[in-house]
Order: sequence, then structure tokens, then C-alpha cells
Amino acid sequence: MAAYSGELLSKIATGDGHGENSSYFDGWKAYDMNPFDLDHNRDGVIQMGLAENQLSLDMIEEWSLNHPEASICTPQGASQFRRIANFQDYHGLPEFRKGMAKFMEQVRGGKVTFDPDRIVMCGGATGAQDTLAFCLADPGDAYLVPTPYYPAFDRDCCWRSGIKLLPIECHSSNNFALTREALVSAYDGARSQGIRVKGILITNPSNPLGTVLSRGTLAMLAEFATERRVHLICDEIYAGSVFAKPDFVSIAEVVERDDPGCNRDLVHIAYSLSKDFGLPGFRVGIVYSYNDAVVACARKMSSFGLASSQTQFFLARMLSDHEFMARFLAESARRLAARHERFTSGLREVGIGCLDGNAGLFSWMDLRGMLREKTPEAELELWRVIVHEMKLNVSPGTSFHCDEPGWFRVCHANMDDETMEIALARIHDFVRRQQKQQQKAKAKAKRWAARGPLHLSLPRGGGAAASYLALSSPLALMSPHSPMVHAS
Repeated sequence: MAAYSGELLSKIATGDGHGENSSYFDGWKAYDMNPFDLDHNRDGVIQMGLAENQLSLDMIEEWSLNHPEASICTPQGASQFRRIANFQDYHGLPEFRKGMAKFMEQVRGGKVTFDPDRIVMCGGATGAQDTLAFCLADPGDAYLVPTPYYPAFDRDCCWRSGIKLLPIECHSSNNFALTREALVSAYDGARSQGIRVKGILITNPSNPLGTVLSRGTLAMLAEFATERRVHLICDEIYAGSVFAKPDFVSIAEVVERDDPGCNRDLVHIAYSLSKDFGLPGFRVGIVYSYNDAVVACARKMSSFGLASSQTQFFLARMLSDHEFMARFLAESARRLAARHERFTSGLREVGIGCLDGNAGLFSWMDLRGMLREKTPEAELELWRVIVHEMKLNVSPGTSFHCDEPGWFRVCHANMDDETMEIALARIHDFVRRQQKQQQKAKAKAKRWAARGPLHLSLPRGGGAAASYLALSSPLALMSPHSPMVHAS
């Protein structure tokens, strides 16, 4: 029956372009099967794979209570009910687009301006990327993407459009910085394979690195895009989640102030309120393009993913409250900084480091020293231990297309303080147990060495020789109860 059903569906629907055959999504499934709960399931899996900001939702809740006129379902806002309930303009409410434009300016320190008529609404950042891919590329074309990058881009950009994502390899030796040499290498490599490169996709601030791109790097990207006539798609979904120096620089600032020679028709911004505000359930995504044709086409597609007019009405009131927004952004940054410091300092207590980040809702955790060997397979073994024994859903670097095994993204802004402390305690306990096992193994090896050289009389058969060689393997010294032995 299943095979027959498959014949009734499209190849796209039945294919694996959804990208969910990934450890990134497998960790979510493990959480869904046994979710942690402070009151009812303290032994469950703690969700550290979800980049969500729950640290400042109380401020939005308070604003909502203090502004009942922002809802058409209250006596104070009911006079707007008919207008909002019947609104059908796929361009979005004018007051919402104006409020969003002003907020985007506020996030960027007032250094740039945004035209409300260039704001196109989509169903979250996912919808924004899908819309841009539809507008900019044909099936078989490619975007170049610096690694490591957000796993769901493989779905958001490729599933329905049929385009490809090709990596621009970045490495820990320079803190995963994007260089022109790596960009040129990726571009030339694609061209040599007969693949047409239509765009460069970046996330700034970076997910999963939690770092911001420098002004010089952005200028280099804009120059390269202009030279090669390829699009530059900048996902700035974490623009309002920068909590320490260096400051965030938007591609809009480079286009408007720094590089007058840049071809603006090639520059596009994706944004959302899902991360900075912790409102993913509102499904508010934005495409902001400097290209008139892209704006016109994207608007025609808005009907496939427009946020409800009631949601727009509420957000228009809130985003236009500039005094509140200034307080919110400042307090959110303070809370994110405090959470980041507490979590990373807790990791340092047991010798775990992270990439030095200043933005986002997560840390890029370095567990290379805990791998059995430096391979993707060993990384996944360790990840299974973390998910199933430590019961923490973190995301392995391989799911972010990182070619250096041992890095993990760990989210820490989607939980309360007590849950975070429990997560840290689990990590501490695991690392200390591993350290004790290593100490026992070393002590055992030292005792064997103190007995002097062994003289064994072995038969000439290969099986006995193999048994002897196995004694020298590091894995032979591990306890049969070690999680690395049973990781599979």
C-alpha cells in the first residue's frame, strides 16, 4: 500500500529533500519521545538543540497586558475588528511594514534606513529563504554557503526549488573565518563541475558559531557578488541578539554607506521575529530586497505564507513603541550575555572550551578532545552518548556540514536557570566519570609496564597474533562499561 501511495505523490514529496534524515533532527526526535520537565520528568532529555530565546518573553507578556488595544479581541481594540478580519492585501498591513522597517533600523543603531515598500512578508525565516530561492535560482543552480551552516538550510532553500548548497570550507585554525581564498576556491570548483552559481548565502550573526562578520568581510562579499554577478543573500535573523563587542554590521550598512559601487540588485536580506523576540509561533518572516523585480515576484508569493492580519496588527503596535523596543533590546542583550557567560564558564570548570562568541542563542562547543578518533563516525558515537546517556539534545557539527569532527552546537537560551544548571550538572558528572575511567586505564597500563617486558610464546597462526596486537590498542584498555564502547 505504501509503495502504491508513493506512486500517487510527486517526486519532490517522496524524495529526501526535506533534509530531516540528519542527526540534527534525530536529536529532536529523542527529545520528543522523552522530554525533560522540571515538575514531572526530571530524568528526561533536555532540549538544547532548539535555538529559541525564552529569556525575555516576560517583557513582551507585560507589554501585551499593558496594551490591550493591540488586540482586536479586547474591548479596547474591538473597533478595529472588521477592518483587520477582512484585510486581504498580500503586501501586509501598511502599519506593520512601517513598524518593521523602523525596528530593523533600531536594531542596527539607526545607521541605515529601510523602505517599508521593500518589505515582503513570508511564513517565518523558512518561508523567506524558500521565497528567495524560488525568485533567484533554477533547479540545478547552486548557492555557496560558508561552513558550518544551519542544517535546515538544506530544506529551506533546496527542497521545493531544486537548487544545491555547496560549501565554502572554513576551519577552526582561524576561528572559522570566511576568506576570499576559500570563496574563490568554492566558486571555481563549482564552475569546473559545470554548476551555475547563482548566489552566496550567509548567516550574520552566524548560526552555529555565534559570531558576527566583520565589515571588511561583508565588503569583500559584496565586491565578489558584483564582480561575478551572483546574488548575496544575508540571513540576519540574529541581528538583535548581539550581546557583546564587536558590534553587528548589516549588509545594508555596507550597501548604503561603505560600497557605492556594489550592485544593489544582487543584495537581499532575510529576517524574522522568531529569534530576537522568541516568537516563532507568530510565523513572521521578512524578505527585504534592493531588487525591484525580486520584490514584485516575492509579493506575488506572499499569499502562500502570509502571517495573519491579527498578528500583524499586534506587532505593528509593539514595534512602533520605540521606547519599549529600546528597553527590550538592551535588557535582552544583558540577559543573553549573562546566560552565555554562566553556561560557558560552567563548561570551563570541567575543561570544555567554546568558540569565543558574542551573538545568538547558543555556543559552539569544542569536544574534539573527547573523541575516540578524529572522524565523523566517532563524533556521532559521542553524540549518541550525550543524547541517550547524558540526555541532552545537542547538535553535532557534522549536521552543520563542519568538516572538522568534535564540534557541537549547544543552545542555552531556551530554558530557565534551574534547567540550565541541571544540564551543566549532567555535563560535569559525565566528564568527571570519563576522567576517572581514563585515570584507571592509565594506572593499569602503568602497572603492566612496571612488570617489565613480557615474553610470550605465540603460535604462528594469524588469530593468535591478532589477539596479541589487540592488547596494544587504546580501546582494549577501556572499560567494557565505557559509553564509548556502547555508543552504537
